[in-house]
Amino acid sequence: MARPEPSLKRSAPVFAALGDELRLTLVTRLGSEGPLSITSLTEGTRVTRQAVTKHLHVLEGAGLVRAARQGREQHWEVRTAPLAEARRCLDVIARQWDDALARLKAAVEQDE
Repeated sequence: MARPEPSLKRSAPVFAALGDELRLTLVTRLGSEGPLSITSLTEGTRVTRQAVTKHLHVLEGAGLVRAARQGREQHWEVRTAPLAEARRCLDVIARQWDDALARLKAAVEQDE
């Protein structure tokens, strides 16, 4: 079964959210370490809990993370589907560039 074409409109919020270094770091940590609390995400950093919370909400708005309550804390986890969709968009763009460069190469070689 063929995959549906990726949607740039759906992926735009993902790219916007990941354009911030701290948010990219949070997604990377959650992806490699699994679900983490805000306390865990702020340990060893100079970033406040409030700042991390704000950035997690931006990531949540883009569909990249979700929170699940565990006792008195919320643990945040990464959602992979929006990342996979964004990756497919990048793959389409990469193929378009490869095709454009191949056409340019063919045109240059034809003129020689």
